[in-house]
Amino acid sequence: MLPRLDEISKRRRVLGLSQKRLARLAGVSQSLIAKVEAGKTEPSYPKTKAIFDTLERMQRDKEPRARDLLQPRVIGVAEDDSVSKAATVMNEMGFSQLPVFNGRQIVGSIAEKTIMDRIVSGMSPRDLSGMPVGRVMSEAFPQIDDRAPLSLISALLQYHSAVLVTKRGQVTGIITKADLLKVFSD
Repeated sequence: MLPRLDEISKRRRVLGLSQKRLARLAGVSQSLIAKVEAGKTEPSYPKTKAIFDTLERMQRDKEPRARDLLQPRVIGVAEDDSVSKAATVMNEMGFSQLPVFNGRQIVGSIAEKTIMDRIVSGMSPRDLSGMPVGRVMSEAFPQIDDRAPLSLISALLQYHSAVLVTKRGQVTGIITKADLLKVFSD
């Protein structure tokens, strides 16, 4: 279902587009845009869809990208490191989660929650601390291209505590929920 026609003017202005530019990008006439915004006509469905598709594309193009939000220094642990080492790194760095590597390959993640869940389930902290991270790790953080838009990043962070940013298959950074909040505080 398409938004209401009165949204066209609002969205166009937010994006800083003139009627003429929107018309050119959407493949319609400038006079049609003017008439729609003035409430003097209702365009056909294909023309309305073209206008809204153009507005949505322009909005996506203005969104911050992963490369604009990432923290370039990715700190993680190896899957054969001890849980104690992972906890120490998290504590020293002020992180609540870390990626887990096997060489340069991401194989999982470990988080404070993962460690706490094991303790709550009855595992001895002493036994847990000496255990290799690979035996208690969770699934790897999702990986996204460095051109991924803010809307995708925020959707992924609703279900994951972090996302890894890649370029040509190489991890170039990490984005956490805290990094996402910085977008709104600037």
